[in-house]
Order: sequence, then C-alpha cells, then structure tokens
Amino acid sequence: MNRQPVRGEQVHGRGDGPITGPVDTCIDTWTEGQRPRAIRRRLRRADLTAVADVRKDLRHLLLHWGETGRSDIAELLISELVTNALVHTDRGAVVTATVTDRLRVEVRDFVSRRPRTRRPTTEGTSGRGLMLVRSLADAWGIRMHGVGKCVWFELGGTGT
Repeated sequence: MNRQPVRGEQVHGRGDGPITGPVDTCIDTWTEGQRPRAIRRRLRRADLTAVADVRKDLRHLLLHWGETGRSDIAELLISELVTNALVHTDRGAVVTATVTDRLRVEVRDFVSRRPRTRRPTTEGTSGRGLMLVRSLADAWGIRMHGVGKCVWFELGGTGT
C-alpha cells in the first residue's frame, strides 16, 4: 500500500493490528449511458432503512467497475460502516464514495468516540463490522475531526 496518511488519520492495510485508537443524495452529474463517479449521501440519525439505499447507490456507481465480486465486497463493507455509524452514534452520518481505478468510501459521523473492534460471539449479531473491513479492504483507516470522525476503506478493481 503506497498511500500516506493525512494529518490525524490512521491507515491500516489488510490484516493490520487492532484499532487503537431529510435524507439527501448527491450523485455526480452524468448523461444517459455514463456512470456516476461519486456519491454523497446525508443520513438521518438511526435511519437504518438508509443502509439499503446506500447499497443501491453504490451498486449503481460500481455497475461496470472491477472484477466479479469486488462490488459485492464493497456493498458489504459500506453496509457495515453505515450501520455502525447509525447504531453506535446518536447523530446522523455522511457517506461519500468515489471511484476511479480504485473505490474509496468514507463514512463520517459526528461523535468523537473511536470505534473499537469487538469479539463477536456465536449467538450475537454484532461485533463483525470492523473485523470484515479489516479483512476485506485493501486499505482502511480512521480520520478524527474536530467534531466526529471518518472511517474509510479503499478497494482496487482487482483482488490483491
């Protein structure tokens, strides 16, 4: 991974150690037959129905991007980060996804508490989100803001 962190950002590659530390959508303007290059969606607090909408937007964004299966991984990871932001904070979130030869997804919330990886239990339905991001993303990290944080991941169009 050649990407350097910006100030205040932790960068993790696949398999790195533990973490320390009304709805609107804007899709880049495109004409019929072109695909969008980016999406931005503002999510209301605790609106878990927005997770499916974000996946749908991302699916459209990635319609002709990457090898088979890469967009499925992206949909899984964006679902996990959006769900985390809406379940573990008491405010909304902003999701952005930008695609070139790589996909970069950022989920920004407005609570400064750092996310923690949890040990999932066999009976529980939570505790797997960041573990999945850590395992499947080519790179991921956390960037702290004055108010809140941004958890992001990147995927290349081909498996690495």
